[in-house]
Amino acid sequence: QVQLVESGGGLVQAGGSLRLSCAASGRTFDNYAMGWFRQAPGKERELVAGIRWRGDSSYYAESVKGRFTISREDAKNTVYLRMNSLKPEDTAVYYCARGARYGMGSEEAAYDFWGQGTQVTVSS
Repeated sequence: QVQLVESGGGLVQAGGSLRLSCAASGRTFDNYAMGWFRQAPGKERELVAGIRWRGDSSYYAESVKGRFTISREDAKNTVYLRMNSLKPEDTAVYYCARGARYGMGSEEAAYDFWGQGTQVTVSS
């Protein structure tokens, strides 16, 4: 069983930055793509960033390109999401998830294990 625990959310003013972290348990972290999703009230969950299992390529939703950066540190079983230039429309619960084995990170349907989520609120 894979467990994912997110941290780093909070309240920030527009234009500010946050870094989310996701700590994964188990030995199955290394060979899997990882990603960050978000879900705002009344909206569907969306994949905002994914990272290839090797960590050498990434996928970003158009709405966050140039502002968010996903990275991974396999030695610590941790994936990060650095969020800069935050906007009020980035307000959502952010979830870490495990993607496809040997995956690219953009295969949304392949994500299977999810964390409990961390709230990010951006005030205007």
